Amino acid sequence: MQINRFEHPLNEKVRIYLRLEYLIRQMQHASDLTDPWQHQLFFRALFDLLEILDQIQLKSELAKDLEKQRGRLKQWLNIEGVDQTALLALLDQLELAQHQLLTANRLGQALREDRFLGGIKQRLSIPGGSCCFDLPALHHWLHLPLAHKQNDLANWLSQIKELSVALNLWLKLVRETGQFQDQVARGGFFQHEAEEASLIRLEICPSHGVYPMISGHRSRFAIRFMPFEEGAGIAETIEFKLAIC
Repeated sequence: MQINRFEHPLNEKVRIYLRLEYLIRQMQHASDLTDPWQHQLFFRALFDLLEILDQIQLKSELAKDLEKQRGRLKQWLNIEGVDQTALLALLDQLELAQHQLLTANRLGQALREDRFLGGIKQRLSIPGGSCCFDLPALHHWLHLPLAHKQNDLANWLSQIKELSVALNLWLKLVRETGQFQDQVARGGFFQHEAEEASLIRLEICPSHGVYPMISGHRSRFAIRFMPFEEGAGIAETIEFKLAIC
């Protein structure tokens, strides 16, 4: 059965982390270049990511969050019933990700200094600005051998490797703190206490014909299910699964 999954951050930091994860996934997917138009998705996601990194001091904040995760996990050391081998491996993984993040150069600096990328960044902000007459350098690059382009893409992705590894690890651990449980919204509305949570995850069958509008903060959140089709009604009860992370 098909399931739609939604996520909603309960603080600004997690909101930024999810946006960065979303952009990195776009870049990784588009780097396959199986479709000649995928380069548009790659470059737009790359420049959006750099814009976010220019606005915030991400490195130190993410490193602090990794350290907090290590502190929580250390509390499970030498506790009966806990797989100590797996726990120690995870602690080592966190320590390595934190070290590599802190010792890396300014995140994305090599990408900002790349002459080719700099030449196309401004034009891509113009509607239709990637036409060959606007960006002849990009048009030339697109006609280079596939191996050459794949090497360039791999190099650009490698410039954010430390960020990607640390971010994916932290979000993975946060998501694993919440287990999906069956819930029911009555009249299309549901609210619950968040208890210092960071992230809400929701699963719902698309046959309900609704999507969730989520609002809240660390102590409480509310979900209002909206009909996708204009004028459609809302069922008295809507079953869904919810994880509070």
